[in-house]
Amino acid sequence: MMNTNSQYDFAIKECEDIFLKKTKDYGTAWRVLRQISIVDQIYIKAQRIRNIQETGKQEVGNIGDDIRSEFIGIVNYSIIGLIQLELTEHDPEELKVNEVEILYHKYFVAAKTLMQSKNHDYGEAWRNMSQESLTDLILMKLQRMRQILSNKGETIISEGMDANYYDVINYAVFALILTKESK
Repeated sequence: MMNTNSQYDFAIKECEDIFLKKTKDYGTAWRVLRQISIVDQIYIKAQRIRNIQETGKQEVGNIGDDIRSEFIGIVNYSIIGLIQLELTEHDPEELKVNEVEILYHKYFVAAKTLMQSKNHDYGEAWRNMSQESLTDLILMKLQRMRQILSNKGETIISEGMDANYYDVINYAVFALILTKESK
């Protein structure tokens, strides 16, 4: 059995491969998205996961367009959100693939570092959680992010958008690891 760090790397590599292939196909069209649109894209994916979990069936999608692919999309849109927090309207809309790869790596390393610290403190409690709970936690984080955005990005005591994106990434990666282990 692989350890958490190598499982995490494997899951992120899968997400990154898809992200970079889509960047080659579409460029960085996502640069036009505002934060609320990114949060809503993640919400759509999380809500679809929840609906499939609750009903046990899906009616839309091809082979591979399943819950797992939605968690991959959640990871990738969360990284887009972090990139968009860093870049401004003065940065180019179209980024080169190698620039995107560097940014992607920067944020997944930060997410993994956070995961390692929390895993130390929480003793990998996520391993005993259900995929449904991870989905619910993602949906809760998205509600918090919507509230932060409605407060114009200001918080009094709470973490900001970036911390919530990192948590969403880690919950989605945990779900990817658990789905892989259950096969």
